[in-house]
Amino acid sequence: MLPTVSEVLAMPTLRRAAPRVVAGEAGLCRTVRWVHAAELADIAHLLRGGELVLTTGIALPSDDDGLAAYIDGLAAVDVAGLVVELGRTWRAELPEALRAACDRARLPLIALGRETRFVAVTQEVGEHVVNAQLTELREVERIHEVFTRLTVTGAEQAEILAEVARLTGWPVVLESIKHHVLGYDAAEHDPSDILTQWEQYSRAVVADGRTTYHEAEGWLVTVVGARGDDWGRLVLLAPERPGRRETVLLERAASALALHRLVAREREGLERHTHRTLLAALTATTPPSRDVLDRCADVGVPVRRRRLVGVVVAHRAPASTDELTRDLTEVVAAAARHGQVSALIAAHGDTAVGCLVSLPPRASDRAVVDRFAAAIHRAVAAMPRTVPVIVAAGTTVGEPASARRSLAEAEQVAAAAPVAAGEPACHRLHDVHIRGLLHLLGQDDRLTAFSDRELAAVRRYDADHGTSLLAVLRGFLTAGANKAAAASALHLSRPALYERLARLEHILGVDLSDPEVVTSLHVAMLVADATEGVSDAG
Repeated sequence: MLPTVSEVLAMPTLRRAAPRVVAGEAGLCRTVRWVHAAELADIAHLLRGGELVLTTGIALPSDDDGLAAYIDGLAAVDVAGLVVELGRTWRAELPEALRAACDRARLPLIALGRETRFVAVTQEVGEHVVNAQLTELREVERIHEVFTRLTVTGAEQAEILAEVARLTGWPVVLESIKHHVLGYDAAEHDPSDILTQWEQYSRAVVADGRTTYHEAEGWLVTVVGARGDDWGRLVLLAPERPGRRETVLLERAASALALHRLVAREREGLERHTHRTLLAALTATTPPSRDVLDRCADVGVPVRRRRLVGVVVAHRAPASTDELTRDLTEVVAAAARHGQVSALIAAHGDTAVGCLVSLPPRASDRAVVDRFAAAIHRAVAAMPRTVPVIVAAGTTVGEPASARRSLAEAEQVAAAAPVAAGEPACHRLHDVHIRGLLHLLGQDDRLTAFSDRELAAVRRYDADHGTSLLAVLRGFLTAGANKAAAASALHLSRPALYERLARLEHILGVDLSDPEVVTSLHVAMLVADATEGVSDAG
């Protein structure tokens, strides 16, 4: 490690010169990168920062303003400290203006009570600095070798984090750009002490560069990403100010993590291509050939004498992109690997991922698929971007030729199922009820005409009067015609809801206490929502 100002003052040559700190004690922890002897008042522009400046003061200004400007110039280039030998310019004490300026700049000012050879000071400190720099270079080279080896051998995320913790002895956390923890190594600390309220604390730590040290929190933070796609941050919980070694180590680990993600994507791309080809063959209108069944077994997803379940994971993101669907496919594949679920997995259209889960004959298909769905939801919640998803399953089939039907059912269920809190982790046909039927019939013009006819009067009224009675009707129907529940969901008082319902009855010419009328309007509303993309929340 490079020496600090206080460590330099403790070296034999300077110690014999009777050093005395007269100002700027707060900066004694500054790192000394070199020693420079100079008898110039305008030396600042020749310095690079980190120097300990030695002077007798013979060329320094004699007025207070000049001395203050001299110190301001040194502070502007981040000089480590100023050492003044007494006896030539100032006999016993340094000027008050010089001391005050150093205190303001937190720049250590040291007075030497005895004459000393500046060249001896430069030589002694220089040797220490060079040795420290050589040690640092060797350590940095070793760090590069360690992480190059990890990258070449295809080390997983946990191995990379463990190496950071081992080399520093400090905890390290990998988080997403949403501040969700993706992985960590506590370095023998209690994980609960580190991770409790992590998101709250992390949001308060704003980085102003690729790598930043936040002294108040003791966090060294670097961005993780590649090709302009920053997807996370790597945080080293450093109880003391980290040096260049720790900074290089964290940045090298971040590069290894970014490269691991890119390599994993390429590897996943090849696997997904194979799975997509096999899924297409299994779901074609003609029965799959023996070669296709053999290839399924070769990739670890046997389909002969197995129970097969089609599963579709559909995202409801406002803007769909190929990258988003690809990321979701990777997440689903990772959930299958971690849960040891045997499945063919590939993108299914622009907004969904299709899976064909293969189960042993005696396995509980519902239990396995539900655990798989729960794992998918947990993995999706940890993605860098929020993506609402629906997981839907078709019925279990016993023959590869029937896989097409199971996947088609899953797709229909995914399209009809609502995204709402409290919904099951995995939707099935019996969960979507009439929504599923309406989705199947959604292209029938007669159904659309029925919906338009049922709701036309209230739509015209809203358009003419600037009201939102259609939303009130939707809330009333969604609440099962329960007025108390509807009032609560719509944030209306009961008298206000009753008045609006009375107006709706008048506009539509119906009695909203008639079950058949309510059913008819509810079906019309569900058709409208399905065709117009209106949510049940209204």
